Amino acid sequence: MLVSDPINSAILFGLAKEYEKTGQTEQMIETLERYLAIADDEGNAFGMLARAYEKANQPDKARETYQRGIEAATAHGHPSMAEEYRMTLAEF
Repeated sequence: MLVSDPINSAILFGLAKEYEKTGQTEQMIETLERYLAIADDEGNAFGMLARAYEKANQPDKARETYQRGIEAATAHGHPSMAEEYRMTLAEF
């Protein structure tokens, strides 16, 4: 599917979830970066990507991504998600 439609955001997000399930962190990061470059995400993918950066020992990228997630979640009316990311950042 992705071969025939390489910029389908739904397929990219689904593929990232599969990579998450199988512990393929680097592939998950790459796929979520591609997804976020084309999609108006409401915050969830930012949290997924931030956690993947944490697993990959990239704390600066994780912090930046959580911040972007806060902004997206707030803009899309998801205050509890934004607060979850704020709390995670406070623990860094």
